[in-house]
Amino acid sequence: MAGTSDGPLRTAVIIGSTRDGRFGPVVTDWITGHIAEREDMTADVIDLVATPLPTVFPAFGQPPSAEVVVQLGEVSPRLAAADAFVIVTPEYNHSFPAALKNAIDWHNEQWHAKPVGFVSYGGLSGGLRAVEQLRVVLAELHAVTIRNTVSFHNYGEVFGGDGKPADPGCDVAAKAMLDQLTWWGHALRDAKAVRPYAV
Repeated sequence: MAGTSDGPLRTAVIIGSTRDGRFGPVVTDWITGHIAEREDMTADVIDLVATPLPTVFPAFGQPPSAEVVVQLGEVSPRLAAADAFVIVTPEYNHSFPAALKNAIDWHNEQWHAKPVGFVSYGGLSGGLRAVEQLRVVLAELHAVTIRNTVSFHNYGEVFGGDGKPADPGCDVAAKAMLDQLTWWGHALRDAKAVRPYAV
């Protein structure tokens, strides 16, 4: 379902990690707090633990089973309704989590001509290698990835007990990324309202 050309951007925030003890929800709460402070965006958090998707795909060209359709129904309409995305991801072995790739691969037109911003976390790399691989994957799905990212290097040392990073530069980076995401979100939504995106 395409978004309307008026009102705040509907932003799906996807928690990419499903690991036990994951840090993703802390990072997600922080970035959605920034979104909540804005009048030009709203957030819909999609947690891949709460909405697991199957890992076995139907034969090429065949429809999914009724059971799979029910599982997809927890995620697909929300991705379709989104005007923009923020993906929160760690880095696993120089890439991004399998559950996130699975969620991306179950969908296609839901990503078309929509902007995607990234918030990553990890060790020394801050998850940036995961983000660079996501850019390649999402380009294949006709998504537009935002240049600015937010990355947390050695994230365990960055966040305090209140679930917020101590460095105010992190808030500056979040605003810059969300500003770019909003610009692209409005530009693409307005363009699609005039002329459907052609694949």
